[in-house]
Amino acid sequence: MGRGVKVAVIGGVFAVMVGGAGYGAYNVVSALDEGGGSGSSEAKSGPPDKDEVAETSEKFFAAWEKGDATTAASYTNNASIAGTLLTAYGEDAHIGGVEITPGTAAGTSVPFTVKAKVSYEGTTKPLSYRSTLTVVRGETSGRALVDWKPSVVHPDLKDGDTLVTTESATPQIQAVGRDGTVLTKEKYPSLGPVLATLRERYGAQAGGTPGVELAVRHTVASTPDTPLLTLTEGKPGKLETTLSASVQAAAEKAVKRYGESSVVAVKPSTGEVLAVANNRQDGFNAAFQGKVAPGSTMKILTAAMLIDNGVTSMNGPAPCPETATWQSQTFHNITTMKPNMSATLANTFMRSCNTGFIKLVDEKPLTDSSLTQEAQERFGLGQDNWQTGIVSFDGSVPASGGPDRAANAIGQGQVQMNPLNMASVTATAITGEFRQPYLVPFDLDDREPATAKGLPQGTASQLKQMMRLTATQGTAVNAMSGLSGDIGAKTGSAEVDGQAVSNAWFTGFRNDVAAAAMTEEGGHGGDAAGPIVADVLRVGG
Repeated sequence: MGRGVKVAVIGGVFAVMVGGAGYGAYNVVSALDEGGGSGSSEAKSGPPDKDEVAETSEKFFAAWEKGDATTAASYTNNASIAGTLLTAYGEDAHIGGVEITPGTAAGTSVPFTVKAKVSYEGTTKPLSYRSTLTVVRGETSGRALVDWKPSVVHPDLKDGDTLVTTESATPQIQAVGRDGTVLTKEKYPSLGPVLATLRERYGAQAGGTPGVELAVRHTVASTPDTPLLTLTEGKPGKLETTLSASVQAAAEKAVKRYGESSVVAVKPSTGEVLAVANNRQDGFNAAFQGKVAPGSTMKILTAAMLIDNGVTSMNGPAPCPETATWQSQTFHNITTMKPNMSATLANTFMRSCNTGFIKLVDEKPLTDSSLTQEAQERFGLGQDNWQTGIVSFDGSVPASGGPDRAANAIGQGQVQMNPLNMASVTATAITGEFRQPYLVPFDLDDREPATAKGLPQGTASQLKQMMRLTATQGTAVNAMSGLSGDIGAKTGSAEVDGQAVSNAWFTGFRNDVAAAAMTEEGGHGGDAAGPIVADVLRVGG
């Protein structure tokens, strides 16, 4: 039965009902469509067929176009939740004049285009977007139903989100880079979440006035609204950031090399963040907020601990056996690495020999807390006090006994980092000074930067030289090939439970720029994360 015939029938029945209009419509539709609209009392099973997909989506679209949230919701497998969001679509978001054009169905999936108007206090703006729905079989009724997801209503909606049109909570900002270039999410897509947070935090200080917007209101209280359409322009306030437009552009392009990748670049001499970019399906700012094992990039910290505690030095002994056992757990190197029992720390570092580091972590005066102290006191990590200007995770290097003491030393175990942390580690390693990374000036809101005592210059000079050797003769040579100037690097890969392939890590420097990247399931650091860092350093350094 076509849309027009069925709607006419519903309309005829609806006309003789008294009161409870929405409730009546829901029950009529349910009665007519029980059993997938077949009129049979026997519930169907199996995936919906082509006709059922077409009929269900058509009826859903027809009710949505009319603004009949209750009826539209009745064609879904979660009528209560769907009804709430579809009601807000008209009442809270002030969206009307809806026209939906279905595309060609692919099995039970139906793409479609929505054209509508958003009207608020005398101002009307057109709205257009694309989305997709899937038709499934109702588990109890056997009806063909729209599989309810918030993204059906708008692709930017997730569970708990809703749409609102109102005066924006904070004025818009015009974020500018260090050279005055205006930074927008259209030009630099992965800056979207960063700019939204900067607007929420500093919109008022930047001196702008709010406008009226259609926005996604998120269920998480700390997450700022995501603007979708501006109805009335406010006055944006100018917000100066530390970002470099050229380095940011390079970072945006570099993370596109591999899915689920993130990169951060900082200026070691100041702590200024030059770029932050993510290429992730979930939109998460893993570059600043990620909490994952950093693999062998952690050996920068471990080497610093060994040198600072007098265990060895760059040219001192760090034998690299085939295996190393620590408290019943046996550790290995990559299969292609040849043992070298006469290796120096520099050689073990640049080849990234796991066993060489593990053999040294039980040397006196080291304890279970030595690596934690090094991380906190020298590198400013793990104290939850960084004030970057947006939300960030400051790394975690917990004091660990048992096998985790050895695992932590090679960036496994309980250690957690993100590219921001590792870019900062590199910056501290090559300058000897910990300068807390930041995106906006501290005096903008009187933030206090985190502090740490940094490294002895002798330690810093040894770390820098070992990173130089790694970039020119060791595991990072391929990735860093072709880069001029003063360069250094450290590769890493981190095994993750449930993943067949390790996460790839890479951190490096070129002149006064340090960068770090992570690629989920990227394998060896030099193969995936390495080219990302090299691309950023090529422009930034």
